[in-house]
Amino acid sequence: MTTLLSPKKRVLNTVFRSGITEGLDIRVKLLTRSKVTAVMYIHNIHLNYTGFVNGGALMAFADLIGAAGASMNKPADFRGGTIESKTNFFAPGKAPLIHALSIPLHIGRTTSVWQTKLTNSDGKLVAVVTQTQISLPSAK
Repeated sequence: MTTLLSPKKRVLNTVFRSGITEGLDIRVKLLTRSKVTAVMYIHNIHLNYTGFVNGGALMAFADLIGAAGASMNKPADFRGGTIESKTNFFAPGKAPLIHALSIPLHIGRTTSVWQTKLTNSDGKLVAVVTQTQISLPSAK
């Protein structure tokens, strides 16, 4: 008999079980079908030559958090991924950590749209990432 994992355990064992999660030093704080929060601890490897967080690191962080929310809303036997992503930067990302808050703007049958706000420790808005996630039956 196969034991079905809860959506939360399934997402923690898939989306967050990768080298990128460790490399970015991401810690999930809240993982539900309608909200995901997390923090990324900033290290020298995350910084660009100006001493601020590299935009690519911020985009990767937001992508993982949005993907986690989308994955919470799809059936266990489905796969998915990001099919579109848009980032608006507002301020430099700064150490010691970046906060993420991701919420769904739309959850449909095959796609969902997630908005992730990234803020510095002082609450200043760093970026807003809007991404579309697809959900498809797993290949047999």
